[in-house]
Amino acid sequence: MTVSNRRSRRPLPAPQPRRMPNFVLRRRLLVGLLSLAFVMLVSGVFYRQVIQTEFLQREGEARYLRDAVIPARRGMITDRNGEPLAVSTPVETVWAEPRKLINHLDAIPALAGALGMDAAFLRDRIESNRDKGFLYVKRRVTFDEARAVREVIAQHKIEGVDFDSEYRRFYPGAEVFAHVIGFTNIEDRGQEGIELAYDKVLKAEPGLQRVIRDGRKRTVQQVEQVSPPHPGHDLVLTLDRRLQYLAYRELKAAVTEHKAKGGTLVVLDVATGEVLAMVNQPSFNPNSDRSGGSERRRNRAVTDVLEPGSTLKPFVVAAALEKKVITPASRFSTAPYNIGRNVVRDVHNYGTLDVTGIITKSSNVGSVKIAQLMSYGDLWTLYDQLGFGHSTGVGFPGESRGILRHYSTWRPFEHATHAFGYGLSVTSLQLAQAYLVLAADGVKRPVTLFKRDPLTPVSATSEEARLLSQSTTRRLRAMMETVVSEQGTARQAMIAGYHAAGKTGTAKKSAGKAGYSSNRYQSVFAGFVPADRPRFVMVVMIDEPGAGAYYGGVVAAPVFQKVMEGALRLFNVSPDDPEPSMMLAQQAQGATP
Repeated sequence: MTVSNRRSRRPLPAPQPRRMPNFVLRRRLLVGLLSLAFVMLVSGVFYRQVIQTEFLQREGEARYLRDAVIPARRGMITDRNGEPLAVSTPVETVWAEPRKLINHLDAIPALAGALGMDAAFLRDRIESNRDKGFLYVKRRVTFDEARAVREVIAQHKIEGVDFDSEYRRFYPGAEVFAHVIGFTNIEDRGQEGIELAYDKVLKAEPGLQRVIRDGRKRTVQQVEQVSPPHPGHDLVLTLDRRLQYLAYRELKAAVTEHKAKGGTLVVLDVATGEVLAMVNQPSFNPNSDRSGGSERRRNRAVTDVLEPGSTLKPFVVAAALEKKVITPASRFSTAPYNIGRNVVRDVHNYGTLDVTGIITKSSNVGSVKIAQLMSYGDLWTLYDQLGFGHSTGVGFPGESRGILRHYSTWRPFEHATHAFGYGLSVTSLQLAQAYLVLAADGVKRPVTLFKRDPLTPVSATSEEARLLSQSTTRRLRAMMETVVSEQGTARQAMIAGYHAAGKTGTAKKSAGKAGYSSNRYQSVFAGFVPADRPRFVMVVMIDEPGAGAYYGGVVAAPVFQKVMEGALRLFNVSPDDPEPSMMLAQQAQGATP
């Protein structure tokens, strides 16, 4: 008992003082953590606002509002009857995001094959633009190409390839109308022909809309239209699609048959001066093949010049009749004729011919002697008034004015050469306009490719000018009828049922300082039908026929006959020659079972 009591009475240990928390350490730790967070936040802001600014802006814009172009249709070009000659059709364009497509290089060969492109070329384009977000792969693809691309995308699960909508220019007449219509480039801007000359009229104004696009640049939502699209204005040409096809076919056949370098054909409406057909050889297809340079693409009817040769002789006679220095009964010797050291001669010595005979036989000597009855200025003035040396005003790009030197620079032999179509140069359209004066009873009418010029107010009308008297032109047309007869130089231009009138021309081509070539010619025939009251004027030129024949009456006149016969039928022009018409009717009845 004593021991236990002692133990129980041992004194208890003194209570220890309570330790207080270390708030200073906690505060330091908290401040450190907050400082670190602040530094990280500032660094993040700096990184995004300074270093990643362009990237973030690009990504943000790609996911939000963007201004998108609304394609608009370029104006349509039609012939006089509303047949389309140039139209714009909606097509798809393939574009890509190289920075995404770079991860699918194994699919490039399949994608290139679908688009008809070289795989190595497409791969190089993708790799050289790997950091870009947009790149045209191929614009205005065909329906089959677009379908093939979609199949490749689905098969290879390609990211970064998509489609957009554009308009593509299409030319239904292809090479037949190529020189007149021209074509546009990939940006739909006119490059040649009417497309170039009236680009401002045909050009469309795209609209603008605000849209929301996702990261793949696909439109998610259309927000609003900023400005509406405005399609281009349509143009109606004076060309007749049926006649143009006929003219092109016959001209091409003649150039091929005679192994010629080229050719041109122009048809005008006498009453209005409208161009009904204008074709050239060689040609090109504006829908696909635009190679060959200006040799194939230029409109030779208005850009290329020729020395018209004997086709000018009717105008020499017209000027002399107007000046009353000759009458239709005047007679001239056509024996070789000396002018200084030069000699003018005909193919054959026709002896003495009256004025009609000079036209019928195409006598150089007779034409020179008639010209010498007038002053230099008399002949030059008529040529100048006819439009030689001046633009026709048809509004075609690159039109040549031709060459007609002032008579004050002429020498005696140059006066003579101007009488049979040498020493000056004209375009086929200028020559057709000059013959239009003879067909229109002496009135000069402006030629046009439009029923109404879209850039000219309706109230602004072109003035017609009388250059020759009605009596002179009617007498001359009667003389020119003999050219298209069994006795004339253009027997192959005769048209059954119609009186045709015209003039052949066979001109040697210039060889520069060496003078004129001895084996290169331009074969020409210019004429009108019906001869008494002409409805159409036509000029045919075959450049450098190489198959032996080269006379205008043999090479160019048959083309005139075939095309003019078709024109008379297409426009329902009544025959004016009753005897051949009755003969044809009897033949038709006899052939009927």
